[in-house]
Formats: sequence, C-alpha cells, structure tokens
Amino acid sequence: MDERLSNLTWLRTFEAAARLLNFTKTGQELGLTQTAVSLHIRALEARLGSKLFYRQARRLELTEVGQAYALTVRQALGDIALATTRLFGAETAQTLTVRVPVSTSALWLAHLLPEFAARHPAINIRLVSNIWTAPEPRDDMDADVEIRLGQGNWEDGTALRLSQETIVPVCAASREQPVLVSELLQGPLIHILGYEDHWARYFAAHELPYASEHARFSVDTTVSALQLVAGGGGYATVLARFAKLSITRGMGIAIAGPEMPFQQSHYLIRRKASGPLRPEVQLFEAWLTEIFARSDD
Repeated sequence: MDERLSNLTWLRTFEAAARLLNFTKTGQELGLTQTAVSLHIRALEARLGSKLFYRQARRLELTEVGQAYALTVRQALGDIALATTRLFGAETAQTLTVRVPVSTSALWLAHLLPEFAARHPAINIRLVSNIWTAPEPRDDMDADVEIRLGQGNWEDGTALRLSQETIVPVCAASREQPVLVSELLQGPLIHILGYEDHWARYFAAHELPYASEHARFSVDTTVSALQLVAGGGGYATVLARFAKLSITRGMGIAIAGPEMPFQQSHYLIRRKASGPLRPEVQLFEAWLTEIFARSDD
C-alpha cells in the first residue's frame, strides 16, 4: 500500500477546506478549531510532498494539484458514504436537482446522463434548465448542483471552471461545404440572442469584414439555431462540444470552418451559504469534471 495514503480525518478536512476555501468555516462545519484545520492540511501536504493551497492574506486558493486532488477525494468520500448507506442503512433512492443552461442540457448533458445513472443507480436526477445565465430569484437555492456558462465573475458563489470552450460555424449536412471562411459571409447567417458578437469575432479572427445586418435570423437558444441550420436555414456559430455531439447523434449538420477560442467557459457554482456536500453531490460533481475533461481532450 502506498505510504502516502493519508488518514480519513485529514482527507475530510481537506475536502471541506477545498470546498469552502476558508479554514475558519471549515472548522465550524467539522466541529474543529481553525488551528486544528490548519494542522490537518499541513500534515496532509507534508505526507503528499506537495502544496494543496496558496495561502493569501484573506483567502485561500487551490493549487492545480489541489484542484485535481480535491475532486478525487470528493468522489472517494462519496463512494464510501453511499456504500455505507447501502450496506448498513436504509437503501433509499437519493434525488439530485441539477440546474444547467438550456442548450448545455439539451445538446450535451442530457445525452450523457445515462452513463452516470448506470454507475450510480440509487441516485435520481431532476434536470432543470434556464435560458439565461442568472436564475430567477425564486430558484436561487433549490439546486444541489449548478452549472453556468460565462466568465466566472458571479458574486453569489465560488465558480470552479470545468471547461475550455471553442466555437465553430455549422451548416446543414446537405449543404455544399464552404471551402474558404470568406464563403460564410454569403450567408444566410443566424444570430443567437446574447451571443450576437459571435460572427463578428469569428470573421475578425480571420481578418474579414462583417456587418450585423448580414444576419437573416435571430433565435434565443442554440437548440433553435441548430434546428434551423439542420433545416437549411443557413450558418450559425455554436460551441464545438454541442456541434460534435449533435453530429455524432445524427443531427443533419456539419462543421463548416475551423474552431476558434471562446471567451466563456462552463463553471460549477458553489453557493456561499452551502453546507457540507451530500455524498451523491460529491459523486455527481466528480463525474461532471470527468466528462468535461474527456470532451476537452
């Protein structure tokens, strides 16, 4: 057995500290003093031979290895807790409410959820979607897991980046594929509300002029844009992960040009007032990190 495998108390302390990014709050959650929390973390770092946190004047920040280790530890603790419940406690199904942007849900996550269900049959998923980034006030606290697409600068919680996104132009599979990016300017072009600058950014990256009046259609979701594209309505720029999975699943679209980096990413949101993570939440978050990393490779 690897001698660096640490005692469970240190790992529980590390998981909570990685989630709360505050040793005082970690101590309050676990019934420990701030000093005890700090000693646990230092002992764990010494055992592993690697720093897990950057300690700054008024805040903590996970190192890259700390972020990776936190996800592994969280999944392991979740597995232990669920196994204990199944073997020694009442085996009742647990339900997770997961809030996701509507296009991420419909075009990507919903297609992958059967994989999670196969791994964890005792966990049920309630998937809820919102069109815009910020949820309605009445929905603020009803989600166990929340994913947002943006730049990570929200003030109502801590944002952990899950992805590096790119965008691609797409056209109908039945349409003649453009040979040059400049051919896309002939349109027709589709705008997605909230992302009207996609085409301008895409053409600017290829040193091509673009005027917004070139757009013939405007829709409010990527789902609608892809349906319009598949029906022969023109070209749209969408996240590459949505386009690739849609093509794999048989939607009648094709990628019509090179990928371009996108200034937004998917983030896992941790609410400031959240308490200890339930085991099933730990498992779902670890799985999310895995599937985002897999599709980014």
